[in-house]
Amino acid sequence: MSDYQPDLVADAVRELEFTRTRMREVNAQWQRMVRSRSVGGSGRAYRAALGEPAGRAERRIGDLTADAQWWVLPLWPGLRFEVLTGPDGRVWQEWLVRADPAGIPPVEKVADLRPWEFVIGDVALAFPQLRHVEGSAPSRWGSLITEGAATYRLDFVWGLLQNVTRLDAATDPTTPAEQAV
Repeated sequence: MSDYQPDLVADAVRELEFTRTRMREVNAQWQRMVRSRSVGGSGRAYRAALGEPAGRAERRIGDLTADAQWWVLPLWPGLRFEVLTGPDGRVWQEWLVRADPAGIPPVEKVADLRPWEFVIGDVALAFPQLRHVEGSAPSRWGSLITEGAATYRLDFVWGLLQNVTRLDAATDPTTPAEQAV
C-alpha cells in the first residue's frame, strides 16, 4: 500500500507503534508461513498470523460454496479482513470488506471517494456501472468508472481503495471496445 499512499502507511505504522525493522521482520515471517508446507498453505497461515477468526460462515457463490472467515483489524474498525476458501482449503479471495453495510461513508460522485475509506463492495454499490480490470498483482484490483465524459481508474490493494485517477484516451489501459461505455 505504501507505493500508493506512503503518508497513510507512515501514519498507520506510528499508530500501531511499529518500527520499519519490525514491519520487515513481520513481512518476512509472513512470507515464510505462506510458502511453508508445514503450515498448510495461506488459509492456515491466516489463522497462524491473526489467531482464530472473529467469525465464520458458509457463503454461496453461484453453484459453489465457500468458507468465509474474518478478522477484525485495529487499523480499520469498520472493516474486516475476510478470507474465502474452497472445499479443498485453497484460498479463493482475501480482502478487506465492510463489517456493516450501514457504515459506508456517503458517496454520490467519484470526487467523494477517498483512499482507505472505501472497499470494492462499497464502490460497487455506489456505482453500478463499475467495471473491473486486471490489477498489477494478485492482491491488487483495478476498476473503471465513467462519470459524465470522464473515465476514472480506481486501484485497490487487498480490497481497500488506494487511488483514483482520471484517465484520458492516451493513458486509458483498456481496449478500444472497453472504452465504449
